Amino acid sequence: MGALTPVKRANPIFCVSVVALFGAVIGLFFGIAQNQGLLGLIFGTFLSGAVAYGCTRMKKEKTARWGLVIVSTLFGFYWNGFTGLIISVILAFLFGWLIFWLFESRYRMRLASYLTPIQVLWHYTFLVICGFVFFFLITPIIVVMPLSFNAQDFFTFTPEMLQLQPEGYSLKHYKDFFISDDWRQALRNSFLIAPMATVLSVGFGTLAAIGLSQPHVPAKRIITAILISPMIVPLIISAAGMYFFYSRVGLQGTYWGVVLAHAALGIPFVIITVTATLVGFDQSLTRAAASMGASPVITFFRVQMPLILPGVISGGLFAFITSFDEVVVVLFVGSVGQQTLPWQMFTGLREQISPTILAVATILVIISILLLSTVEMLRRRSERLRGMTPG
Repeated sequence: MGALTPVKRANPIFCVSVVALFGAVIGLFFGIAQNQGLLGLIFGTFLSGAVAYGCTRMKKEKTARWGLVIVSTLFGFYWNGFTGLIISVILAFLFGWLIFWLFESRYRMRLASYLTPIQVLWHYTFLVICGFVFFFLITPIIVVMPLSFNAQDFFTFTPEMLQLQPEGYSLKHYKDFFISDDWRQALRNSFLIAPMATVLSVGFGTLAAIGLSQPHVPAKRIITAILISPMIVPLIISAAGMYFFYSRVGLQGTYWGVVLAHAALGIPFVIITVTATLVGFDQSLTRAAASMGASPVITFFRVQMPLILPGVISGGLFAFITSFDEVVVVLFVGSVGQQTLPWQMFTGLREQISPTILAVATILVIISILLLSTVEMLRRRSERLRGMTPG
């Protein structure tokens, strides 16, 4: 229990230095937004360092933190109205927590007491690096969502939006999406193509995964590599190859051509997820069913399928997302009659510069989140069925 034992206070210089470093990073971001990157870095460093020094000199943590919040609230409101107030309050709570988390050495309370300072530094450095990676991955997606409510036909935040004024926000881009014939036709095409491609992907991918799970299959590694190659080969190469092949066999520009192309892209996801599920499958169950007179088809649907169903559904969801969001292949093998939602978005960016794209992007993000949440729930259910986690 030594890992949870409180330790003595840290050196104030260490606390001030680390807080100043964080303040420099945040100041740099705000400075870049105002085309004053260097000034923001310097101001953030000295301001956060001074705040940290002042807080460490105070005896009561609660008084120091609430004082910081009050001062930041007044400064933020004077700086940029209601928006500045919200940003300042968030930063005040963040820095108040960080200062005393460092000064009271709480960062070591959840770590093993025998760790050296270098090991502790690396532990938190790794977490910070992961946080920055997550931040840069998720920020472009998050920025799209408030922009989709822009009352103006702009792809940037207007002053009214930054000041959180109601007149700066509107649902007109969502209205344009639902009343526009072009967008509705594109949505209809996506829902005609993606489900059929998913059905084919699930059917062929599940059969391939079950076949490759058998021990007597020759050249198993080579076959697996070929089947999952659409995930490895650059998409533009696959699209060009499909275009030349389909144009020869008469599938280029047809509905079934696009469906088969998307099915080929979705099959690797099904193979991988079903194969992962079959790793923990007890083959003696199929042998027991066969010994009792069950045919291979009955054995598959009554013994294997209930146990591998989470993997099959997960692969199907990934295949659906791949087909629904795909644009490169459909540009090569599709025609105007198969113009899907991503194709319409690409056209809107290239020709019309329509802000309706932002509303569509937000809807697609929400759909993807719901589908991926379903995949995660199915993964956990599969682990419980296989006894990997407690029920």
